[in-house]
Amino acid sequence: MTCLAGVIGDPIAQSRSPRLHGHWLRRYEIDGHYVPLHVTRDMLSQTLETLPKLGFQGLNVTIPHKEAVFRLANDVTERAREVEAANTLTFRDGRILADNTDGIGFIANLRQQAPVWQVNAPALVLGAGGAARGIIAALLNEGVPRVTIVNRTAARAETLADLFDRRVRTMPWEMASPALADHGLLVNTTSLGMTGQPPLVLDLAALHADTTVSDIVYTPLMTPLLKDAQDRGATVVEGLGMLLHQAVPGFTEWFGVVPDVDDELRAAVLA
Repeated sequence: MTCLAGVIGDPIAQSRSPRLHGHWLRRYEIDGHYVPLHVTRDMLSQTLETLPKLGFQGLNVTIPHKEAVFRLANDVTERAREVEAANTLTFRDGRILADNTDGIGFIANLRQQAPVWQVNAPALVLGAGGAARGIIAALLNEGVPRVTIVNRTAARAETLADLFDRRVRTMPWEMASPALADHGLLVNTTSLGMTGQPPLVLDLAALHADTTVSDIVYTPLMTPLLKDAQDRGATVVEGLGMLLHQAVPGFTEWFGVVPDVDDELRAAVLA
């Protein structure tokens, strides 16, 4: 029986998940397909109802649906419940299981690309969407002492901060640039700077050379934020590795094989 899975988002054309999962399907000689699906907000509920009937085993979920699918799921994992957002869905026996593997992927990528990262340094997180939720939870679980959320809509940042304890606070967007002096990790979880999206405008003048800067955007691979930070001597972490690592649990559930994340996979996704 041919296994089906895919990724939903709006937009979706930028996603490299089809290349990623397609590579694994070929490597492990699995009879399956992984397809990108452009799904708008008004189509989301109907899509989740229809795809299991068409034989889909599950989905990855990207912007802007991570919080909405959490609310639509029948069952949720503890890590999804912790942040009230999901990026991985599994369809089983007429039910939807929601999981959040963003944090797993982010930390694995951060440790791989930035071994100099100091876990005892405060983190400044740009954005308050579904990806930010998983990343903040993972940083706190790793032992980061303080996380500051900066979002263009302040109320949304406050709502996210309320999910966590006093280690998480918020700050107005216009204060982000000077606040860089007090943080050892900067993470962009927004779509700003992505191909086809508005640019991320952030003055890095206060950035220290020993700061680590991570951008979860991976199209382009080296975003303007990362280029600017690298020119200032900072250690930079591009977003492709997060995509690769966060994909492992879903592929394992849907296709029954635990896949490897290696240089061959990275080359295939970048091709």
